[in-house]
Amino acid sequence: MAEVRFQQVSKVFPPRRGGAPVQVLNQLDLTVADGEFLVLVGPSGCGKSTLLRLLAGLEVPSSGDLFVGDRCVTGLRPAQRDVAMVFQSYALYPHLSVADNIGFGLRRSRPRSLGHQLQDGLHRFGGGLPAALRVPSKREERIERRIAEVAATLELTPLLERLPKELSGGQKQRVALGRAIAREPAVFLMDEPLSNLDAKLRTGTRAQIVELQRHLGTTTLYVTHDQVEAMTMGHRIAVLNQGRLQQLGTPLELYQWPSNLFVAQFIGSPPMNLLPVRAVGGAQLQLGSKRFVVEEPLGSALAELSGAELTAGLRPEHLTLAPATNRNLAAEVTHIEALGNEQLISARLQETGHLVQLRADPDQRVVPGQTIHLEVAAVGWRLFDAAGEALPLPRAPGGAPSAGEEPQLPNLM
Repeated sequence: MAEVRFQQVSKVFPPRRGGAPVQVLNQLDLTVADGEFLVLVGPSGCGKSTLLRLLAGLEVPSSGDLFVGDRCVTGLRPAQRDVAMVFQSYALYPHLSVADNIGFGLRRSRPRSLGHQLQDGLHRFGGGLPAALRVPSKREERIERRIAEVAATLELTPLLERLPKELSGGQKQRVALGRAIAREPAVFLMDEPLSNLDAKLRTGTRAQIVELQRHLGTTTLYVTHDQVEAMTMGHRIAVLNQGRLQQLGTPLELYQWPSNLFVAQFIGSPPMNLLPVRAVGGAQLQLGSKRFVVEEPLGSALAELSGAELTAGLRPEHLTLAPATNRNLAAEVTHIEALGNEQLISARLQETGHLVQLRADPDQRVVPGQTIHLEVAAVGWRLFDAAGEALPLPRAPGGAPSAGEEPQLPNLM
């Protein structure tokens, strides 16, 4: 196990066909704690996979340094970095059995003399013979024990003699995981390993990876596009956009207190509703002709912003169906998605014309075209300035963060 650090890492790909150079990563600083499960998310082309490939040694950074533990690995060959990567495409050797795929990295971990290679080969060739007739090889015996341990952990023991073409997608993914685990590396790198699996397999394999990482305690960097994977698997999430780190925190921190409009829209499904508002003094916002009270800690942050034009964010659960009153927002239902345990309602605010989404109980009877009224939870407001950055929260006397700045979150480890 080891801490991973990226220090001022940039990656620029050279121009092609007369175009401009492409900067994928821009002076990125990121530290992954020893034993941490960090999930990397962001839109396509933001640099997630490139970050893994740089750490694995499959790409060379344009500038900056990479560390695994106390070692700078920037100039080391991939085999010297003590990392193992699981690819989206599994990357199994089609001519090798499951057992040989798992043991592939173990057998190539160090050079062997011709005599030792012959001894190892004869030991493996005589695998079906009685122990007394087999050529002894302590190295091969250790590798066989390790393969058996990994196979038992991943429930692959009955499949050890099969070829990859005889396996299902979920089984292939477990073999790819087994190959990475067998080497006992300091760091696991996983590049969208579940994207080729169907929904049921993805759910089961996701739980298996989380349990496996918890058991092994190996530092893990995991790239995904899937919101559910990001929110349920990682100890922390790093959100990237255009090669820059937008926010780093626990899943609940990113969901509850996004640092800017990009994170607010990217984290959460459906994304945060965004509405133009004005600070009108005290702890109040004005949306159209209606005023709303904002509770702490953001209420105090509005004290000196009277008249400022802001963007307000509301998660779908902070809008609820309510009776028609002067303080509630009138809206027209445009679309309904029934999800079984809830329904997702899209509605257009009648006064301002903005589209919002809210969650409702499945037994609520609404139809497209119907006028509904929405109540806003005073604790749900999130505010962003003209540059799209989250409104700074007030700090308690002595410089300590206010109680609302760092929400109390359950332990996700």
